[in-house]
Amino acid sequence: MCDYSLQNVKTRPAKVGDKLFTRRFSSGTGGFSAPEDINVAVCLLPGTELSFAYEVRRSRLWPWSKNILHRKTAIFRQVNLDCPHAHHDALEFPDGEIVLLTYLMGGQQATVLQLPAAAVGSKAPERAVYAPAPAQTRPGCSVARRAPA
Repeated sequence: MCDYSLQNVKTRPAKVGDKLFTRRFSSGTGGFSAPEDINVAVCLLPGTELSFAYEVRRSRLWPWSKNILHRKTAIFRQVNLDCPHAHHDALEFPDGEIVLLTYLMGGQQATVLQLPAAAVGSKAPERAVYAPAPAQTRPGCSVARRAPA
């Protein structure tokens, strides 16, 4: 999948063995592109496994925050799905930390190791999905809730 903010960018699906680079697209959103065409966003399916060439770096959000994650493998996830105008594309690292893809620094090389089993025709169960934080903790998101019956 590709984030909603990449809807005006040409895209293609990821394939096993793809060598991808993190990059900032003209929309301002970060994502993956292939070196043969940096203007095409490469979209990953949730559950896609990636291996980075070096430890993953993210933009420093605060002067005291770390920007090197000391991890080289990740699984692509989608988060904040109940909030349509929030970034959804994220990476989950082996320690459980989840980082939005748009926060990664550009120019990092990653290889697609494996697509999710459902994408290649298997009936294997999917990994449990983390419950999203309540909508009131995310500014700009409102979720319609049903009244208890």
